[in-house]
Amino acid sequence: MSEQKRPTAKHKVDRRFGCNLWGRGKSPYNIRQSRPGMHGQARGKQTNYGIQLMAKQKLKAYYGNIGEKAFRKYYQEASRLRGDTSQNLIGLLESRLDAVIYRSKFAPTVFAARQLVSHKHVTVNGKKVNIPSYIVKEGDVIEVRTSARTIPAVMQAIESAERDLPEYIDIDAKGFKATFLRTPRLEDVPYPVQMEPHLVVEFYSR
Repeated sequence: MSEQKRPTAKHKVDRRFGCNLWGRGKSPYNIRQSRPGMHGQARGKQTNYGIQLMAKQKLKAYYGNIGEKAFRKYYQEASRLRGDTSQNLIGLLESRLDAVIYRSKFAPTVFAARQLVSHKHVTVNGKKVNIPSYIVKEGDVIEVRTSARTIPAVMQAIESAERDLPEYIDIDAKGFKATFLRTPRLEDVPYPVQMEPHLVVEFYSR
C-alpha cells in the first residue's frame, strides 16, 4: 500500500471498528462516527463469535495489520508461556521491535515504524536489525541510526505531543535511544481504545 493511500485506509479502519484506533487527532472518526459506506452501516446484535472476532481483528489492525498466520503464532506462543495467556499475548505484541519504536515515538505510526526497521535504520544493542517482528528482550537498547535521525517522519514523531510514553520503556529522545525495561501487562499499555485480549484467547480456544 502506498503512503498516499494508507491514511485513507487507516481512516476506514477507524470507522469499521467504530473507534479512533490509534488515537490520532486527524481521524475522521472524531467527527463522523459511522462505518464505511455511503450511509454507514447499522450494527446489529452481535453473537459471541462476532464479538470475539472483532476483538481479534482490532488487535491485529492496531499492530499494523499483522497477518492471520503470524497472529495465531503469537497466540500459540502466549498459551505456552506461564501465566495468563491474554497478558502474555499483549506482552509479546508490545515486545515487537516495530511496536517498541512506535511506543518510543521514533515513528508517527506503527506502519512507519515497520518501514524504519525494514530499511535498516534501527539497531538493537548496537547491531542492525531489519526484522520488524524481532522480539526485544528486557534490557535491550534500541537506537535510531544517525543517518535516519533527520528523516521528517522521525522528527515529526519525536516532536508530537499526541501520544503518551509508557513507563516500561526508558526513552532518551535527544539521543534517539530507548531501553526496554520490562515486558508490560495490558494495564501498562497506553492504548487509546479498550483492547480485549481475553476475547482473542476465547476466539482461538473455541
